This record gives sequence, C-alpha cells and structure tokens, in this order.
Amino acid sequence: MELTNEDTLRLNVLLANKPQAIRIDESSMTVLGLTPQGEVRVSLNPIGRNEPYLRKVRELLSGHVLGSPGGYPVYLKRWTRMGQMRDESLEQLLLLGEPEAVVAAVCAPGISDELARRAWWAMEDAENGRRLLSSPAVAQGSMGRVLAAYLIDYLPFETEPEPMIESIRLVLQPGLLDAAGRADLWKKARRKLAYYVGFLAAIPDELPAEASPLVLPPPQREALEALAADANPCARQLLRICSAAGQAYLDTVQRVLEKPPTQDVVTITLDLVAEYFSPLRPEGQPDQIIDTLMVDAANCRAGKAPTESGIGACLARCPELAPRVGAMRLLSGLSYGVVRPVLRDSTAIGTLMRRKLEPVLAPVRDQLALLRSE
Repeated sequence: MELTNEDTLRLNVLLANKPQAIRIDESSMTVLGLTPQGEVRVSLNPIGRNEPYLRKVRELLSGHVLGSPGGYPVYLKRWTRMGQMRDESLEQLLLLGEPEAVVAAVCAPGISDELARRAWWAMEDAENGRRLLSSPAVAQGSMGRVLAAYLIDYLPFETEPEPMIESIRLVLQPGLLDAAGRADLWKKARRKLAYYVGFLAAIPDELPAEASPLVLPPPQREALEALAADANPCARQLLRICSAAGQAYLDTVQRVLEKPPTQDVVTITLDLVAEYFSPLRPEGQPDQIIDTLMVDAANCRAGKAPTESGIGACLARCPELAPRVGAMRLLSGLSYGVVRPVLRDSTAIGTLMRRKLEPVLAPVRDQLALLRSE
C-alpha cells in the first residue's frame, strides 16, 4: 500500500514549512502540525485499511526527519524512555507523529520549557505532565503552571495512590500553586489520604495545617538552642519537631498511618518519615523489623548512638529528653523492612491490610504520639 499522491504532496508541504511538532489523530485520520502561526491540519484520504496507511504516513515522516524510512526505530523505544536521548535530537522526536517518540522527548533530562510546550501539544497525558514537571527547567518556566493546573484537574480521575502522591508532590513545587490552591488540595486530602502523603513529600515544613508548638521548659530549650547553634543534628531535629510546623507534620503522619488505604501509601509514608528524621541516623537507613528498631532505640536512650548524630551531647545536657530522642531514632529507621514480615506475598488492602499491619504500625504511632505530648 502506498500513500495517495495528494496526501504525499500535502504532507511534504507540511514538512517543508518546518513545523515544531506533529501529531496524528487516528480517529479522524488527520495529521496536525504545530507552527508559530497555529495548527495546520492535513486530512488523509486512505486507500484500504487505516492502520497500514498510517504506518506509511509515519514512514514518510521518519524518512524526512530521521532519514530512516522504516518509521520510529523499535530499538529506540527501549532506551529513550530511560532519558538517554541526546538533547539535540529532541526536536526531531516531536516531528514523527509517534506517541513513543513524544514520551522519549518528555523523559529527556535536557528538555527545555519550549520543547515541553511542543511535547505537551503533541500528547497531553497525566504521566507526561508528571515527567515534564520533574524537570526544574519546565517547572520554573511558562509551562509549569499549565501542567500543574492539568494535573490538579485530573486528580479525581486517578485511581492509584502512587500517581496521586506524585502529582501532589510536583504541583506543590515553588511558584506553581498559590495559598488558596494549596488550601483547597489540603481540604480534599481529608477524603483522599494519599494527598497528605504528597504534601509530606513536597513541603514537610510548610504544611497548611493548624498546630501549636510544643512548649519545652526554658532550661531544655536554651540547652537545645545552644547545641543547635553548634550544628548538633539531634538538637536541631528536636527543635524542628517542637515547632508548630513540626507538630503539624507529626499530626499528618499520624492521620495517614491510622487508616492507610493501600500498601503503597504505607511504604511511601514510612520512607518519608525516615527521611525526615534521617539526621538521627548518619550511618544510613537500615532494613530492619520493628523489634530490632525498638532495641536500637533503647540502646540509643542508654547513650549508645553514633557520635555524628549528636545524640550523646543532647542527652548529656538534657537527659530527660531521652524518650523523645529514642522515638526519633526509631522513626529514622523506618523502611519496607518494618512491614515485610506481615505483607510478604500479600495483596491485601483496606481493612484486612490494616489488621495485618497493626502489630507493626501501633509502635510507630506510639512514637509519634510521644513526640506530640507535652
């Protein structure tokens, strides 16, 4: 099967005018080109079945753009999604009328704000929007707010927690959402706990929640502030959690872990909490069960902790803070290892999952509650 002379001519004219991007609407058999003046449409007049005819159209485009008449090379699909396409080739990918080629461009770490605009025109898709917003150049450019607005509008149609969490994390980047927009998303999180996890990932110290600071006796606060001034990690973390922002963080984590909907929400939250308290674990995150972490926390309260964490100096000045320090040490070690013994080979979600997780999540919630109590 060959293209009709009319279609061949019109497609070559389109390419001669140097479009910025090309997409193919298979349902209407139309080739659309993006130019500085707007969209150009080429209505196809296929002979025979549409699928082989569209293949010929893509071969023509590929032959003109890449010099490869066989269409978008199959081998490229394996590695362009991994962001390994050269930056100078990205413009060419957007001229092939291939969804895979657009995804390859979107995944490229060197994509610019202008190329993001073209790629978005070529293929509006929530996953592409998340990939594009992961690029600082795009998030800080003119496309940042456009993509953020799309992802927010699309949130009600997401069915899995991971894309919800990632979308929230990305739209909360600086400059993309005003205070009213943040407050609206926060309000919706009451019904979608995964949204809270996105907030924890994006702005752990700026959550739009009302919370009161934890009041420490003056001698304790003065001692901690003196140690923090000397860059003591433990003292800084104690002051961080005692602030209003820190108490809001702990309250939000507790809300998520009281009634998590899925395993993904649990494991992502545990990783985020461990990252938040990571200054207490300079040796790196372990992969331990909850019992081992509790023993480690007890040893920490007894003064057996890495020197780099500053725990020893804190306990020497404020021994009465040992329970809080132990709680922070335990939370710094959270990971999938905590839930692995009860979730191994399990696909449980909802009530059944929470029942299985209760023996390991209850001690975690206890530590959170200890850090929130006067």
